[in-house]
Amino acid sequence: MTGRFTSSSEVRREALPWGTLAWFSSPADTGARSLVVLEVDLKPEAGHAFHKHPNQEEVIYVIEGEVEQWVDQEKRMLVPGDSAFIGPDVVHASFNAGKGDAKLLAILSPAIGEEGYELVDVEGIEPWASIR
Repeated sequence: MTGRFTSSSEVRREALPWGTLAWFSSPADTGARSLVVLEVDLKPEAGHAFHKHPNQEEVIYVIEGEVEQWVDQEKRMLVPGDSAFIGPDVVHASFNAGKGDAKLLAILSPAIGEEGYELVDVEGIEPWASIR
């Protein structure tokens, strides 16, 4: 495949208890082999709990809102234009710290499997279960 245009009406969207994912690039959606690109909308006072991607790097870029971003055991408040780099197998989490919705762009590489990413949930394991 040489490339592909995707209109906003064609983007696959997934509703989750804490917000939504919009899949702009993944093996399943575009045939991408190296990049997974997601728009992540976080509901107020909600977030994507502590997890890791064992074999992938990730960049999280804040588009809108205020985000409490964790990278390992370090927490920062991010606003539009701020970003975080997360290395492979590093635990991280993103929580909406504002009163309105927060919007992030998440870029992961390499793409792994049909969905494009592997996720290991660690929110119930210490220190992540009680860090926040």
